[in-house]
Amino acid sequence: MPTITLPDGKNIKFSNQITGLEVAEKISKSLSKQASVISVNGELRDLSFIIDKDCKVKIFTSKDKEGLETIRHDTAHITAMAVQEIFPGTQVTIGPVIENGFYYDFSRKEPFTEEDLSKIENKMREIVDRDVLTTREVWNRDKAISHFKEKGEIYKAQIIESIPKGEDVSIYFHGEWHDLCKGPHLSSTGKIGKHFKLMKVSGAYWRGNSNNEMLQRIYGTSWASKKDLDNYLKRIEEAEKRDHRKLGKEMDLFHFREESPGSVFWHEKGWKLFQKLVAYMRSRQEEAGYKEVNTPEILDRALWEKSGHWEKYGEHMYTSQTPDEKIFAIKPMNCPGHIQVFNQGLKSYRDLPLRISEFGKVHRYEPSGALHGLLRVRAFTQDDAHIFCTEDQITKECLIVTNLILDIYKDLGFENVILKYSDRPDLRVGDDKVWDKAEKALLDAVKASKLEYTINKGEGAFYGPKIEFVLRDAIGRDWQCGTLQVDLNLPGRLDASFIDKDGNKKIPVMLHRALFGSLERFIGILIENYAGKFPFWISPMQVIVIPISEEFDEYAKKVNKEIINMGITSEVDLKNHNLNYKIREHSVSKVPLLLICGKKEVDTNTVTIRRLDTNKQENMDLKLFLKKFSALNKASSN
Repeated sequence: MPTITLPDGKNIKFSNQITGLEVAEKISKSLSKQASVISVNGELRDLSFIIDKDCKVKIFTSKDKEGLETIRHDTAHITAMAVQEIFPGTQVTIGPVIENGFYYDFSRKEPFTEEDLSKIENKMREIVDRDVLTTREVWNRDKAISHFKEKGEIYKAQIIESIPKGEDVSIYFHGEWHDLCKGPHLSSTGKIGKHFKLMKVSGAYWRGNSNNEMLQRIYGTSWASKKDLDNYLKRIEEAEKRDHRKLGKEMDLFHFREESPGSVFWHEKGWKLFQKLVAYMRSRQEEAGYKEVNTPEILDRALWEKSGHWEKYGEHMYTSQTPDEKIFAIKPMNCPGHIQVFNQGLKSYRDLPLRISEFGKVHRYEPSGALHGLLRVRAFTQDDAHIFCTEDQITKECLIVTNLILDIYKDLGFENVILKYSDRPDLRVGDDKVWDKAEKALLDAVKASKLEYTINKGEGAFYGPKIEFVLRDAIGRDWQCGTLQVDLNLPGRLDASFIDKDGNKKIPVMLHRALFGSLERFIGILIENYAGKFPFWISPMQVIVIPISEEFDEYAKKVNKEIINMGITSEVDLKNHNLNYKIREHSVSKVPLLLICGKKEVDTNTVTIRRLDTNKQENMDLKLFLKKFSALNKASSN
């Protein structure tokens, strides 16, 4: 006679064992029709799950994250089912849910084509129309291995072989087709709906190991409604238009080469953008009391071993052995170097907090398949800073850093920011009392921001809790950028200390702080957020002066010189092309302002302004132009 406790605290008693669906029916008929899955004491289960004990139950629909992920999981299964119906002999491997969709990996000699994806989609719709029941069976591990080997599903058998002996395995059937799966799943294929689309095919190594066989991965997306699917496809279309790699080429900002994978070749305009961001950040940091330093890019292995990075990041570090057989590593992060700066000279509690910043070039090995333009590179510049403080100063410093980060993001056009707060993991270092203080300090900073936040229980670093700052861009995508971490470990490992007011030696707390994170990655995000049409103050090329003919070249040069003298980036276009060609060329390069100079402008000491994305023109006195746009050439004016 189970008693079911609902999320609102209400209890429902049943005289016999019941299923999740029957619980939903008891609550309301409409809920039972919308229900996708349930959780029983926090564990997700199918609606057919039998409940025979008192428990807490929550019911999820397609409007919930759990319900939508179940739809996507089912759609992955139906993709595999359709592939094997159309292409017998194809082996299935794994098919997990990912952000906005799913993928499934297949072993097949012939490559899938775009035409194949269309065929598979049509077959998937057929399977949905069949509305075959989904059922679950629990098999003995050895039986499952034998079964899939007999079917020729070698990869599936290998997965089961990795499960410890003696454990049973869960098999889900959609009609007769079946797959190894933990679940949960919807009650039938018809419940999935037809709001899905197969997006692309790519290569993927079996179990992610480049020494294994290459498989074919089919990516797909699946949603609860046609509206949601259409909106997602529109976002994808818009994202393709905004692709920073495409715009970077059109705007002549940067390029990559195979001779140095994952490293950026910055062009003049791209480097101007880079330096403008550095100058802006440097100015903000100086105002906030940071002392900028620069530390070596190559450090002895012994230091990385002492810091703990060699053990944790060794496989991602670039190393070199010198003729005297010493091993050096190119730094993957700036933290140990900053502690060496702190350690120079005796420090007192009066010196704290000490804020040290650096635009440090770091190198981390990433697999070639993971590289993605500016967003995933091997060589990048961190706008890194470390704050050395006392335990009593943690709260105030965390609030200062949080407010600085949010204010900088606002200047750059990101006002929709989400915070992720992660507290102590099971495996950690440091005293619990200090952890209590560090966690409270960070959480107070999060709450003071008055922004939406989530708590990632137990996901903090082993040395301290952390905040991640997630930006939402113009088309609704989220980007994790800034971080703030409290470190109770590294200063002690590298012998950092200060003298407190009682004359005792103490180890400082170290706050790790990054605002952009990686400048390269942040520039990629900026390009895509603005579709290359940057705010005037950070645009790499702000003005192009165009004389209508050679007769007006000297006036155009004069105008250009005066603009440059006001701190605005400007060039004069003296190429032998007609006016319309020049306008098209600089519009593609996303130059905010084109200044046209002809006889009228010379006679009246004016310029004719043509703004990006408009055919309208405005004639303005040159002095007024210089005054107006000089005022706009800073963050606070935008």
